[in-house]
Amino acid sequence: MTEHSTGRPLQIPGPSSAEMAQMTSGDHPDTDRVSIQSNETKPNGTTKNTQGVKEFLRQSFRQVGEKSPFSPNNKGSKATRKVDSARNDLGSVHQQEPPSPTLTPSSPVANGNPSSPAARKKSLSSSLSVIQISQLIDKEELEEAHLNLLSLRQEVQQEIEQCGKDSPMNLAKKEKDLSLLYKDLRHKVMDIVRDPNSSPSRNKGLLVHVARIIQEEDKDAVGPHKKYHPGNWMEAWVEAVSEGVKAKLESIPLESREQNGSWLSVHLGLLGKAMVEDLETVKKELRCSYPPSFKVFSTYVKSYHGIVGQHLKELQQQVTELKEFYALLKWIIKDYQSDRIIGSPSLQPEIGECESTGLLLEDNFLDQLTEKYCCRMKEDIGSSLDKLIEMEIEDVWSERKLPEKGDDGFPSSKFPMDIRVKFDSNVKNSKQIDAELEGKVISSCLEELKLFPKSFDEKFRDHCSTAEELRAEYQITYINSFSDLQQHMEGYRDYCPEKVEDFRKEVKWLIDRRIKDLEEEFKEHVKPYLGRMLTRKWLTDDDDFKKLCSCIEKLSQHCALIRPPHAQELARQLHYHVVKEYVSQLMRNDYSCKNQKHQKAASKIHEQLGLRLPELFEEMNSTHEWLHPLGVELSGIIGQKNTMDIKDRVWSLVLHYPDISRKHLAAVLYFRGVKRGREHQQILEKLTDLKTNIAGDKSRVLFCDMEVINRINCLSNLPFCCLRASSTQT
Repeated sequence: MTEHSTGRPLQIPGPSSAEMAQMTSGDHPDTDRVSIQSNETKPNGTTKNTQGVKEFLRQSFRQVGEKSPFSPNNKGSKATRKVDSARNDLGSVHQQEPPSPTLTPSSPVANGNPSSPAARKKSLSSSLSVIQISQLIDKEELEEAHLNLLSLRQEVQQEIEQCGKDSPMNLAKKEKDLSLLYKDLRHKVMDIVRDPNSSPSRNKGLLVHVARIIQEEDKDAVGPHKKYHPGNWMEAWVEAVSEGVKAKLESIPLESREQNGSWLSVHLGLLGKAMVEDLETVKKELRCSYPPSFKVFSTYVKSYHGIVGQHLKELQQQVTELKEFYALLKWIIKDYQSDRIIGSPSLQPEIGECESTGLLLEDNFLDQLTEKYCCRMKEDIGSSLDKLIEMEIEDVWSERKLPEKGDDGFPSSKFPMDIRVKFDSNVKNSKQIDAELEGKVISSCLEELKLFPKSFDEKFRDHCSTAEELRAEYQITYINSFSDLQQHMEGYRDYCPEKVEDFRKEVKWLIDRRIKDLEEEFKEHVKPYLGRMLTRKWLTDDDDFKKLCSCIEKLSQHCALIRPPHAQELARQLHYHVVKEYVSQLMRNDYSCKNQKHQKAASKIHEQLGLRLPELFEEMNSTHEWLHPLGVELSGIIGQKNTMDIKDRVWSLVLHYPDISRKHLAAVLYFRGVKRGREHQQILEKLTDLKTNIAGDKSRVLFCDMEVINRINCLSNLPFCCLRASSTQT
């Protein structure tokens, strides 16, 4: 029974008694046929009619098949008749399912109507043996083989019904033969399904029979014939399609890494091409051989999604290089859905109508692949950074080579550009695949790059500790280089703000160390000159100050080679140091001006601390302008002729430098020659009053960083009222 497009069962009319007699007439010798002595007369007088069943099935099958748009016009098959030319006018092959040759209960054959003795005699001569049916299956004459199987199955079923529980041995043998033949037929059908393109002209017709057999056998599997079926035929068909797809993929060339460095990219390209070509064949040719209910194109697409997904998992186990991980990720995320494969115009619009539209991968496969890609990228970045350090050692430090200046006039190394190119290339490539992957790549690269400053600094100190003549130039070069690199990485702050901030801190640490080294070198050079300021020799000799200025001018040249803002930072720090150390010589209380020498000392302080030093540090763009008035203030106090007039100068000093204390002012007075006495105490009292009433800028800290060496009379620090009381008692 088969359903037409109207949904009503098709009833195949049974032959009349005369027709049955005509179909079963004829005498032939008894041989090993489909049924051994299948037409023998039973004790109850009934005779089994199997040849009539077979002839009826053949005629019914062909009559219905000739009406089906799926009947092949195959002259080379013994199992098919020449189809009427009107077959081509039936329209699309997808308009209706192929009719079924299944026996209906109303059929005389199905009801087991006995045939005449003459018919029985002809039946013996016309039936095919098990071997003959097997040969038909081997020759792929599926229609004829299937008809004989149906006849044999009907014969066996009739004998079972007649014999009941007391089945003879020959019946058991028939059942076994029937089961084996069904398995052979099923295997042959699935072999054709697995490789439908081995002989397209032949298989196109065979697939029509394949589809019809699958439909009929699945319908019969729910009845008394279920025991002869090795399983669901439609499920086996789907499995055979998948096996065919798998065999197709396994035939695609796959070179080793040793044979071809681009082995994976080449293979994936061939894989996509083969997939498109195969699906195009399914769409244009194979679909026409199947009923619409098979959903042939969708089944092939789903099979490809699953088999390719499994194939990619196997490929991933061979992937080790960064470019291989990239090629695999790109193919999965981008290429597979592009117009080169699944999105190919040649597969439209059918591909968009499929239920399965993407690769069937394990839930965590893509995440694991992405993680491995990022880890491999970190390893690659780390290896590249190590090589850059080795190149710096061999090409620059070992050769004591002078750093080269860039286009902007600042000395800089080549490694920042190398890092930028590699970093940006990785990010750009990942962005072409997926925006989410881009963020992960940026994060991974920054994690590895964060380790670079400390690693570089360690190697620098190991190899350049003795390069005194070029040490400052190297320091400046790497301040500029890392500053440039960090500034470039700021462009990724929107993607990974935390990682960029971590890298910025590491770069700042390195730059601070390099600036600190420059500061220490400068401080070490100027220490002896600053130590002889405001002494007896200083008063008569300008040689130390000139040498100090020479060191500052050299420092200025260095600062001119450092990119902002680090040049200003260095100038600011050393400006503060020079002024503090210059004035600190007053706090030592080593020298006190006598015989009007304080005026000469005040003049030199004004010239040096008030004019020359501010001029030098202004050229270096120091931002500590608040230190400039100190020379004027101190020279004003020290140069006063009238001691009582000093009180009037204290106000301005406290306003500019509110952290000055009594002991600091006492040291200045000592240098001036005012060591004790009433005027000395009044000046200090004035300072105390002013510090209470004048707020000043508390952020300006200078005198607090100066240690006062107390070599003067301890009574100088006592309040004036205490001294007056002590004098009265005396």
